[in-house]
Amino acid sequence: MMFNRMFSSLTMGLLCALLLTALPARAQTLTVGVESSQYLPAYSYENGEYTGFARALLDAFAQDKGYRLEYKALPVVRLFSELLAGNIDLKFPDNAMWSASQKAGHDVVYSVPVIAYVDGVSVVPASKGMTLEAVRSLGLMRGFTAWDWQDRITAGTVSLHENNSFPALLETTIAGRNNGAYANVAVVNHQLEHVLRKPGALVFDPSLPHTRSHYHLSSIKRPEVIAAFNAWMAANPDRVARMKAEFQVEKGVE
Repeated sequence: MMFNRMFSSLTMGLLCALLLTALPARAQTLTVGVESSQYLPAYSYENGEYTGFARALLDAFAQDKGYRLEYKALPVVRLFSELLAGNIDLKFPDNAMWSASQKAGHDVVYSVPVIAYVDGVSVVPASKGMTLEAVRSLGLMRGFTAWDWQDRITAGTVSLHENNSFPALLETTIAGRNNGAYANVAVVNHQLEHVLRKPGALVFDPSLPHTRSHYHLSSIKRPEVIAAFNAWMAANPDRVARMKAEFQVEKGVE
């Protein structure tokens, strides 16, 4: 009788141990700081929901690696402050050129390139090929920087018309309230086609100053997560390429 009780206790102990081993570890929660902007197909935050290519990519990474992501949407300027203050684990998008003076003295770690982009001037078709001197005003999302135009902006030869809404930014450019909209070319194309329903109303002018670069995932607090993300990107090139094609996130960048 005693042997049976001992055997039952041992069996139950082994079963409990096996069950505990089989249970998945509790997912580690990471706070991802993102821009509270409508910037599809790259990303968008609207009605409390973060969407777009960035959401799909980061969610896929998190699911594979056992993370739980909480997206914290903030205006561009405040988002940089939250990164530097250590109030978020990760930031997307980011680039070493952005707010470089603010980042001085901080160990910001960047991922491998995530999205290739061209930031340039989109104009009404009749204005394509205008001279540099003819550009007197540019539309720009608030908190963004027109790097290629800084000297002319500082000199006062080009004025900025900032906007909080990307569709509104494009509408004002179409209406002729500024000479062009400085923004991500793929985003302009998407917004014109799918949001404003005015495909071709603006076209990218490659003869005007523009920047080719990449969006990265960044972190100060969690460099090991950036390393894990880099490894995941390297292991899933075909999957990432399919997602980029689905969202057309690099359309017009070639």
